[in-house]
Amino acid sequence: MLVAMRNGQPDCVPAAPDMSNMIPSRLTGKPFWDIYLYHDPPLWMAYLETVTHFGHDGWLAGLPYQLDCDLEEAEGKPVWQEAIVERRPDRLYTRFHAETDGKTQWSDWCNAYYIDNPSTHGLPLAKVGLPTDPPTRWEDVERRTHYKGMEAFYTARERMGDRGVVLPSVGLPGLAQRPEAVYEYYDSPSNVIARCEQQRERTVRRTRELVTHKPDAILIGMSGHMIWNPEPIFRVLSLPALQEVTAICKAAGVVSQIHCCGPERALVKMAAEESDLDSINPLEIPPMGDCDLARLKREFGTRISLMGNLHTTEVMLRGTPDDVRRASRRAIDDAADGGGFILSTGDQCGRDTPDENILAMIDTARTYGRY
Repeated sequence: MLVAMRNGQPDCVPAAPDMSNMIPSRLTGKPFWDIYLYHDPPLWMAYLETVTHFGHDGWLAGLPYQLDCDLEEAEGKPVWQEAIVERRPDRLYTRFHAETDGKTQWSDWCNAYYIDNPSTHGLPLAKVGLPTDPPTRWEDVERRTHYKGMEAFYTARERMGDRGVVLPSVGLPGLAQRPEAVYEYYDSPSNVIARCEQQRERTVRRTRELVTHKPDAILIGMSGHMIWNPEPIFRVLSLPALQEVTAICKAAGVVSQIHCCGPERALVKMAAEESDLDSINPLEIPPMGDCDLARLKREFGTRISLMGNLHTTEVMLRGTPDDVRRASRRAIDDAADGGGFILSTGDQCGRDTPDENILAMIDTARTYGRY
């Protein structure tokens, strides 16, 4: 994985389907709210079991951790506690409360945790039929596993071993994924730019501390970022932070990778030509994205490694093992020449993706993808 991320040529094409959520949760046999709400087991630990189950190359991001700079920022601020405010047969609703100046404050939004699907966060109360008044009865959530500071990262890295890569992540500044943020950018651009500059400083500070822990790689997480931050906006709000973060990683000898589902071709070009980014995924095809894997390889493959991009519904979920093999061979033909390619999916595999399809993808990489 690391050889390919550094745009080198490994023994064979790594196979790392994006299975960071639904499939690991399904394989536990537990209600999904056990994983997402109670951390029993935490999602990252369920993912490590998935690596063992299928034997694919591990690609683990989304770890919970707190850096020293995070703890410093939290000093003196209210401590928010998550609490279950309503139980339904197929889901749990939670809100957050905190003590401020001797009074209890409640969030004006909620999270939903489902029995058989990933959780949904930041829902308006009225949308799910919850009252906006503070609840009179609730149940504070007690996590069943606890990892402080960077403990989860070190534990995951030890358990992963040489089976894959563990990537702590940082974000990038930009417009939030809601219509009001777009209006604010055009109505009050100076306010948005100032806020993104503060976010850039925080991201850079966190990156500088992260590299002291000597991870193999850092993921710059930006799911759907280019949908709300197309190239002209990205250049103003996000590119300066990307340039600084990737420069820090390069100086520290740490691989940098971006995850940005949705349209991404403009980002590949900017990252390859104007930053020190090493690797990018998931390179989704239309209609979700705008990426042509063969074209990206021709135009940018000497400067940046590529990871993707089998269709997660038409191929992985609804296709046959033979469909998966054909799509995998095509992706290898399109992008594996000379190395610098990781066979993966165009974002997250669905919960009901057949095991046979996942195994067909892995087998194709191990056989057809040998150099």
